[in-house]
Amino acid sequence: MKKIKILIVEDDETTSLLLQKFLADCGFMVDAVYTTIDGISYLKNSRYDMLLLDINLPDFDGFDLLSNIKKTIAIPTIVISAYSDTDTIVKAFKYGASDYVTKPIKFRELEARIWALLSRHENISLPEDTLLFQIEKNQILFKESALALTALEFDILSFFINHRDQTISRERLSSSISSIKSHRLLDNHIKNIRKKIEEDSSKPSYLKTEYGVGYRFTY
Repeated sequence: MKKIKILIVEDDETTSLLLQKFLADCGFMVDAVYTTIDGISYLKNSRYDMLLLDINLPDFDGFDLLSNIKKTIAIPTIVISAYSDTDTIVKAFKYGASDYVTKPIKFRELEARIWALLSRHENISLPEDTLLFQIEKNQILFKESALALTALEFDILSFFINHRDQTISRERLSSSISSIKSHRLLDNHIKNIRKKIEEDSSKPSYLKTEYGVGYRFTY
């Protein structure tokens, strides 16, 4: 599979750095700029497979970039914005956006949207691991089969899926999921989840223990 190259145009440095790290960890090649002018320059001088674009930029807004490039450059574009009103979203699509994501960014969802968009625009197949765990409404699919989870197990596993490759402390899980009443209760649920997703729950491949810290979900 070819290396996918993504350009980020985002003026918030913290958001840009988080995006760069996450996308690089997903295996993408990433460049990032902070202004509309630089975004146009990069797009005209290099070939990119995907554009992630903020609307609120310091020199011109993202709509100016979209209108400047759409007649000469065909590139799938996901607008990432704090604006969630219908008028702004409709305007983004009218100016040529392919998809629209509101902040705060849900990174795993963003990756899924990127692959779905790329697969529609190019002859690109989804990597197998993007389909390994899928959250659909009130169930989680593992290898395309629904897992038999309790409500609390669903909440815990969903949290890990949405925070893939991050070390998560027990304290963070407990503060994020109010129904976790104790670390012992959490550990018991982790054991039960492992029995449902691991070939050998004593040697987990997905939901791993980071000793002295917490857990890390990876695949």
